[in-house]
Amino acid sequence: MSLNDVSSGERIHIAFFGMRNAGKSSVVNALTGLDLSVVSEVKGTTTDPVKRAMELLPLGPVVIIDTPGLDDEGELGNKRVEKARQILSKTDIAVLVIDSTLGLSELDNELLKELESRKIPYLVVYNKIDVGIATSSVRNNGLVVSAMTGQGINELKEKLGSFAKALKNEKHLVSDLVSPNDLIVLVIPIDESAPKGRIIMPQQMAIRDLLDSHCKVICCQVEELDSVLNSLKESPKLVITDSQAFKAVSAIVPESVNLTSF
Repeated sequence: MSLNDVSSGERIHIAFFGMRNAGKSSVVNALTGLDLSVVSEVKGTTTDPVKRAMELLPLGPVVIIDTPGLDDEGELGNKRVEKARQILSKTDIAVLVIDSTLGLSELDNELLKELESRKIPYLVVYNKIDVGIATSSVRNNGLVVSAMTGQGINELKEKLGSFAKALKNEKHLVSDLVSPNDLIVLVIPIDESAPKGRIIMPQQMAIRDLLDSHCKVICCQVEELDSVLNSLKESPKLVITDSQAFKAVSAIVPESVNLTSF
């Protein structure tokens, strides 16, 4: 499977936040080497979150998200800010871009508090360092960059790479629920909505995660589950099924056996 085949859900989502004209879009473009976002001196050029799935070395498959400015104004601006904050629920790593000539704003500090409360790993990036810096008190995890000259961009990539590596080590599908040699039953409905000739990505990922955990995996359809369970010499440690079949499967699986969905 190529990196282009990696689903969005498997990719690390990196979202860029900041005030209007802090240079979020310029930093995104400098980081990716592509014109992913429109850059302008006019405040509020980014009016909706801009998403792009791509490969970014040394991180690998990622989704880059550029968001509207936190200080957007007016009724429409408030809606844009709300859209930017909604991105937090989809963010694995946040990058807060600061205009180094202005320093941290009250809205920037509010976002940092929210990131910390949500336990979202983040970097604070002071952009426009080629122009100057308004404060000597750069945060401990802050980086100074210039999207214009490229200063600090490689360091930003390396920092994001270390964050991404830590996240990949922490992410589990089901391996944290099982132990080596456990017997796991996957109940996979095959109906008209199922893609012909293959199973969907969450099911593939669950099987791979279980095999990597050295579990014994049995797959069946809902109609076969009762006979499969009766034929087993040992009770499964876990049964996993699709949400649409959960009710039917829960009526078959004994209460002593753990049950979850993909």
